[in-house]
Amino acid sequence: MSDKQRPVPGPGILDIATYVGGDAKLEGFERPIRLASNESALGPSPKAVAAYRALAGEIHRYPDGSADELRHALGEHYGLDPARIVCGSGSDELIGLLQRAYAGPGTEVLYSRHGFLMYPIGAQAVGATPVAAPERDLTADVDAILARVTPRTRLVFIANPNNPTGTYLSMSEMARLHAGLPSNVVLAIDAAYAEFVNRNDYEPGIKLVDAAENVVMLRTFSKIFALAGLRLGWGYFPPAIADVLNRIRGPFNVGAAALAAGVAALNDTESLQKARAHNDRWQPWLNERLAALGLSPTPSVGNFVLPRFAESGKHSAAAAFAFLQSRGILVRKMGGYGLPNHIRITVGLAEENEKVAATLAEFMAS
Repeated sequence: MSDKQRPVPGPGILDIATYVGGDAKLEGFERPIRLASNESALGPSPKAVAAYRALAGEIHRYPDGSADELRHALGEHYGLDPARIVCGSGSDELIGLLQRAYAGPGTEVLYSRHGFLMYPIGAQAVGATPVAAPERDLTADVDAILARVTPRTRLVFIANPNNPTGTYLSMSEMARLHAGLPSNVVLAIDAAYAEFVNRNDYEPGIKLVDAAENVVMLRTFSKIFALAGLRLGWGYFPPAIADVLNRIRGPFNVGAAALAAGVAALNDTESLQKARAHNDRWQPWLNERLAALGLSPTPSVGNFVLPRFAESGKHSAAAAFAFLQSRGILVRKMGGYGLPNHIRITVGLAEENEKVAATLAEFMAS
């Protein structure tokens, strides 16, 4: 078949660099230490697991397309209006729905330089142009973002806290960012790691959504709630934007088992507190150990750390990545995020964190 006869995808799609997640398998190791994907160290709530298993005999039934029970559980948990909550197959789906609804050919989607890769990928998928604003000290720069707003800008994505850097913007900086945007530009605050943050000047975006018609907040059950395998996310929206997303999302976009597990996870406050306490204990510990090795980790407020290695030679990030793999430890390369001298390490169980620290100490001493 000649090129002229082949189906042609939409503009920008063939320019997309395929998203590659963190490694989950490692040859020669039956059960490697998996610290590449920011998964929960402690695993899911036992109540969520029980709720998931209870649906095994009902998988021939369609789920509740409105996610009514989960939306009301979220509303009660966070003090939100359930009518303004939309659930999705992970927050990734909601990112894509926003781009389908508000971006397209001839428009621009703005994001912070080292932000989540699904922002530019989603823009390209709908034919929009992704625009990356430079950061300051691996932190989103409000002035740099506002300087790149044009009449073609339709969406601004900010991960707060940011993945993979772990840095965040304060409430006042987020308010300043919103105040500088035209009213027809949607500010999408991706607060996937909000539950890990322990800072007095942080707010996940609820206040801005309540105060404006062009701000949305995205959340996920993949991180602190440890339901990454079920693909469950949600967002809090102005009524008009919630209405738009409900018009274009799939009618049964979240599975029944995921919905039930989400409700159970929200109701298990003990598991949530344990997960938060574990990260409060081990994330600073791991940061301190890496700093003592001269690796200058970014001051992260998430459940991961981002050490910096030499630009070349035996102590480069590539060499560290290979050394860790040789010891059965999976971490994440950062070249795709424009950070080739860094690796990202998820906070794991106590013994996993200790092994990572000891292995990197061995690597740096070599």
